Amino acid sequence: MTVSPKVASWMQVAPMAFVFTAMVLIPLGIIFVVSFLDYNFAQVFPEIYMGSWQDALYSRLTVDLYLTVFKFLLITLTITFAIGFSLAYFLVFHVRSNGMRLALLAAAAIPFWTPGPIRMVSWVPLLGKEGLVNQALLGLGLIDAPLDWLLYSQFAVVLAYINLLTLAMLGPITHSMAKIPRSLIQAAQDQGASEWQIIREVILPLCKPGIAIGTIFICTAVLGDFFIVKIMSGGQTNTPANAIATELAAFQYPPAAAKSVMLLVVVVILVSVLLRFVDIRKELQR
Repeated sequence: MTVSPKVASWMQVAPMAFVFTAMVLIPLGIIFVVSFLDYNFAQVFPEIYMGSWQDALYSRLTVDLYLTVFKFLLITLTITFAIGFSLAYFLVFHVRSNGMRLALLAAAAIPFWTPGPIRMVSWVPLLGKEGLVNQALLGLGLIDAPLDWLLYSQFAVVLAYINLLTLAMLGPITHSMAKIPRSLIQAAQDQGASEWQIIREVILPLCKPGIAIGTIFICTAVLGDFFIVKIMSGGQTNTPANAIATELAAFQYPPAAAKSVMLLVVVVILVSVLLRFVDIRKELQR
């Protein structure tokens, strides 16, 4: 029996469409509906209630939560880009051996061989009041008392993000940078361009796809994270994801659903803006 190309194409996408609908669209639809329902401390009522959305959209707490998480995001993006771009430039243009380049990239991934909770706990003997950093500073006479802001603070949260997410920026930038023709760099050098001019005028524009992909990874990771913030801040800092987790633990499902939908919209908007600068399908096929 001959199947038309149109029917064949529909048959090819049908399994994935079914999975996407069952695992993504239907759960999102349920969350959206629940966000409009009334509730008390123990149950949800099938009655329309807009209080959850009013709280999610207009409360001062929501503004503070998003200001905090976007501050984390901006600092993390800036530092991970600086580190990731510098390391990628070194690996691609200064490490001549492909084997050595792969070995160094693998070394950068070594921390990810350890589970996340263990990596978070490992910061305690390093940054705690009795940790190695404070002991070293005291021994050098640079401080008179242990620094209490190194751990269980916003500084610790940002430090953990940088440690965790630098590889997410390094990988895509290295991939984009490795595809730059060496003849293009040589031509710029022949025209008398300095190394900084080559980086600014040639390498950086051609690395925009990798930068955009790394930025997408970091945006989704930081905006959706609640574990690192909870552990590294000692519960002293709150973000939208933490607020959602707290309300779920208190069985306040409608406000948690409203905040979840709002957070999803924010993430989708950010990713959509970033995708205007890069065609991910084309980038992955190259």
